[in-house]
Amino acid sequence: MLQQVMTSPGVIEFRQVPTPEPGPGQVLIKIMEIGVCGSDIHVYHGEHPFTSYPVTQGHEVSGIVEKLGPGAEGLVPGQKVTIQPQLVCGKCWPCRHGKYNLCEELRVMGFQATGVASEYFAVDAAKVTPLPEEMSLEEGAMIEPLAVAVHAVRRAGDVAGKDICVLGAGPIGILVAQAAKGMGAGRVMVTDISSLRLEKARECGADFCVNTKEKDFGQALAECFGPDKADVIYDCAGNDITMGQAIQYARKGSTIILVAVFAKTAHVDLAVLNDHELDLNTSMMYRNEDYVEAIRLAASGRVRLMPLLSKRFPFQEYLDAYRYIDENRESAMKVLIDVQK
Repeated sequence: MLQQVMTSPGVIEFRQVPTPEPGPGQVLIKIMEIGVCGSDIHVYHGEHPFTSYPVTQGHEVSGIVEKLGPGAEGLVPGQKVTIQPQLVCGKCWPCRHGKYNLCEELRVMGFQATGVASEYFAVDAAKVTPLPEEMSLEEGAMIEPLAVAVHAVRRAGDVAGKDICVLGAGPIGILVAQAAKGMGAGRVMVTDISSLRLEKARECGADFCVNTKEKDFGQALAECFGPDKADVIYDCAGNDITMGQAIQYARKGSTIILVAVFAKTAHVDLAVLNDHELDLNTSMMYRNEDYVEAIRLAASGRVRLMPLLSKRFPFQEYLDAYRYIDENRESAMKVLIDVQK
């Protein structure tokens, strides 16, 4: 079978390797679609701090069950599935208490372990989540980032009826906005400095879309929600400006959730955070229940994934997908790799 390998930053080779046989408790998956995410782009540029080369990438995925190994249960050949890419120790405190997304020895397929970018991939059945038959394989490959959004929304507790502000209209920001509404939130405001991205957020159901290059964030927050402002602010941009806005203008005693990964050390006003008794929380990946909820939201139509699909590339044009994203930073949302083409 054909396997993608990034041998060094910006260099991809395709190698012929044996098709794996599923071992005990494993499943062989025919890989169909792979999503490209921002972390993959960091690997492409040699900027990911926890990835070494060579590495086979791919962690956002949909596929079809090809074959079951001995003892594998709960799946059938021909079934549509996705894969949860976390590899955990099962022994540390977070793992023992159900928080395996925070495993002390966490590895992620495509970064610290072999990713799914092959025509076939053998994986433990416990890592495989079935998809509804009516769900497209393109949507299935976007369940992973939607699970990120679901987990982030849940970090604020029950959001039913709450007013939500999302800073950053990239794919994760728009998914957080949609997931919040799908999980019962009231009004949702999305901010960005890109009109193109804000148009996409509006298409996906955001109640208010604000370009903070053109309008003061604090003023917009009051105009959209009134003097009580937002109940929860999600930072999906991850920089000093957005986190600074959140801290400065959040309602006293309200909650801020950091979803994005800061590329640099943050410099923000913790004195205001303290003085306003703001709850600053964070979000890290997802757990199985987030995958289940993500699939439910997408299958029910509460979250629309296809408007986020920007372009698809055949498997051996993987490098072109990265170049496309680099050249279309403002407009590119989700890019998929068609593995079987």
